[in-house]
Amino acid sequence: MRNEEERTDEIGFGSLRLTQRPKEFCYGIDAVILADFAARGGSRNRERFYGSQTMLADLGTGTGIIPLILSRKTDSAVIAGVEVQESSYALAVHNVEQNGLSDRIRIFHGGVEDPALPARIKAEIGCEGVEAVTCNPPYFTARCGLTNSNYAKHIARHETGGGLEDFLSCSARLLKERGDFYMVHRPSRIVDILCLCRQYRLEPKALRLVTPKKDTAPNILLLHCIKGAGQELKWLPDLYVYEADGSYNEEIQSIYERIT
Repeated sequence: MRNEEERTDEIGFGSLRLTQRPKEFCYGIDAVILADFAARGGSRNRERFYGSQTMLADLGTGTGIIPLILSRKTDSAVIAGVEVQESSYALAVHNVEQNGLSDRIRIFHGGVEDPALPARIKAEIGCEGVEAVTCNPPYFTARCGLTNSNYAKHIARHETGGGLEDFLSCSARLLKERGDFYMVHRPSRIVDILCLCRQYRLEPKALRLVTPKKDTAPNILLLHCIKGAGQELKWLPDLYVYEADGSYNEEIQSIYERIT
């Protein structure tokens, strides 16, 4: 029997269901648009970009939302999710099981700052490197922003454990050469992000800003890098989330409607 503080919802991708604890950290639109961005190959923008022989990984998976969406939007053989918080890890395992996806999604308990983690994941899923890594890391440095009294929410939003560099280093070691890296973050960290990506041979290839409404300042960025690629960055058109009346715009609606 599940905890009374837990809530299970259909998430808008076929029959997929997700159990979360609202008092802890629940996923947002940033996870949804990141999963779609990655599934379509970033700037390549092609339906079901990753085929049945591919292996993917998601760092900081929380309760498993991104692997679940990727299981619907790609044909990938294995999706490895990594989560450091014990409670979120347990829920991610439960969410995989309740959706009957244990044959495709593997959840690992560990922190991205652990240098042994990439080798352990690759050994357990049986590959020398994954085709793509998605990453929705904490947006704020440990000393930045208001401190949340809820510990689970605090470490999901702040770099109290693995920081930005840890996520990038772990991603680089997980990826095969010419593998894809996809991240969602805040525009305010763009200098740190791009400098560290190049340091770890994750060459920025496409960047897209996301705004709450048309003609408003961006509050999210989507980044696509390729490990070991040449230097060329494409700036993609902005994505805005809401229409003036508060409804999702057509592109956001299509992200949910592509899989029925």
